[in-house]
Amino acid sequence: MSRIGKKAIQIPSGVKVEQSGLLIKVSGPKGTLQMQCRPEIQVRIADGKIEVSNPEPENRQKKALHGTTRALLNNMVKGVSQGFQKEMLIYGTGYSVKEQGGKLILSVGYAKPAELPIPKEVKVEIKTPATKGNETPAVFVLSSANKQVLGQFAAEIRRVKPPEPYQGKGIRYADEHVIRKEGKAFASGG
Repeated sequence: MSRIGKKAIQIPSGVKVEQSGLLIKVSGPKGTLQMQCRPEIQVRIADGKIEVSNPEPENRQKKALHGTTRALLNNMVKGVSQGFQKEMLIYGTGYSVKEQGGKLILSVGYAKPAELPIPKEVKVEIKTPATKGNETPAVFVLSSANKQVLGQFAAEIRRVKPPEPYQGKGIRYADEHVIRKEGKAFASGG
């Protein structure tokens, strides 16, 4: 039996969970999310808890679905009550970020700035719009109630210009550690 799947999810105050058949709808102060559960897994809402159970614990696929379903439901409850955030940094001289007309515009050393449409569930807060040399990065924070949409959008942003290993220029997550390489060493001719 899945160790994650066995844990019941506590429903915090201010969060409302509704079940109609296989559809679970969770609403709270940060928004509303819904998920279609798989028919192999049983979800029960009672006494301020969401309980996920697996009728066939020896089946390998159902065992995996058991833990996954519980984790997805837990992320929905956490998302509508607290929300999720990802802080991103842009390193590189002259690089900048701005929000304009529902798009995130990234100037990261290419001939044209990269324009990414912002999903309607994601909010962007720009703390520092432009870099100051190679030491002070441009900083912006993405926030959403939907963890999957937030992570996907952050990955698309990072894909525009991943950090390079020599000077560390590029877009990275705030908690990401970039392994730096040493440049070419020139030997003095003799």
